[in-house]
Amino acid sequence: MPLTRFAADAFGVLTICLVALLILLGLLCIAYSFYFRSRIRSQGLVLLSYFSGPWIIRITFILFAIWWGFGEIIRISWLRGEGRLLNGNLKWQETVCKCYIVSNLGFAEPCLFLTLVFLLRAPLQKMESGILSRTWNGKTAACIFLYCLPLFVLQLFLILIGPQLSKNESLHKMQHYFTSTAKKTNDIALCTYPLMSTILHGIFATFLTFYLFWLGRRILKLVINKGLQKRVYTLIISVSSFFPLRVLLLGFSVLSEPEHLQFEALSFSAFLALLCCAGVCICMLVYCPVADSLALGSLHDLEARRIISDDQNDTISLIANQSHLEESAAISPGRNSDTSTKRGSISFRTLEKEGSSRGNFVELSLFSPSRDATPPGSPPLLGWPMRSPAPFHGT
Repeated sequence: MPLTRFAADAFGVLTICLVALLILLGLLCIAYSFYFRSRIRSQGLVLLSYFSGPWIIRITFILFAIWWGFGEIIRISWLRGEGRLLNGNLKWQETVCKCYIVSNLGFAEPCLFLTLVFLLRAPLQKMESGILSRTWNGKTAACIFLYCLPLFVLQLFLILIGPQLSKNESLHKMQHYFTSTAKKTNDIALCTYPLMSTILHGIFATFLTFYLFWLGRRILKLVINKGLQKRVYTLIISVSSFFPLRVLLLGFSVLSEPEHLQFEALSFSAFLALLCCAGVCICMLVYCPVADSLALGSLHDLEARRIISDDQNDTISLIANQSHLEESAAISPGRNSDTSTKRGSISFRTLEKEGSSRGNFVELSLFSPSRDATPPGSPPLLGWPMRSPAPFHGT
């Protein structure tokens, strides 16, 4: 079934719109990450720096997604018409298609998922040598490029030797869909997906999927929060389903020609699968951790104000209670001790109230610096120290 010009343009315009949304989401998350960093430095929330430790790798993940999106734009045939951006001679258009395969299948997508793996591995590392280390971001970035290099070289090798295989008459029919990166039609070179490049990409996706399952199992053993468990499940399921699905769709695309509806539908579905995967990963790995950390900082400020207000109210209540007890002692000295016992002291009620909220103090103090100094000579406390009841002299 030949593809009409209207259908081709519709797929192209829809691809550009979806990539623009992905870029907008990525830029907003980058700005959010920078705002989080400035908030930590301006307010002195030192312990929240643990959650902002991999901020460079998070931004790198977004940049890889944007790179991949631009590559998908230059693939579409809508830009190759007369008077369009990529209109030119056939040889130049074929070179663009080769660059697209090497750039996306050989660099952007492997780096995208390798970055995802390192971000998921970060909580399993020791704090001193992990994301709290100043060199973690640099070492991780170097490892991502180093691990991606073999796949990039292999994809480049397959693209470069493809034209050489076409000169061999016995291998001409076989290499047509195994190594071809473009098909010429109506003075336009339409990009295709070489089967050898797709197979190599599929091998990488298989190993990555198994490793993510193993990594996710380790993470789930350490996570006790149900919300974080849902996020880990969402990440693992998304990557393990969308990434292999993209490889399968690209593999089936060799069964049809670029000017047919089946090929364009398969190519667009493969693009949509990875777009959804990248969007989910950006939300789960960049936006949600930053939003949670900012919520902890705001919660800390509210809790600190509430503690100060409670201390002032307790002091006023204590003074009023002492005055009342002194007046009672002047009127009926013999009943003073009974009244004190029956009423119970304000210090007991204060201690009870503070004791009921102690869990919140300790939990928040794990993410925020303590605002109370420990008494001289006492060992440092993990969290905000409990306040002892005010001395009572009325008994």
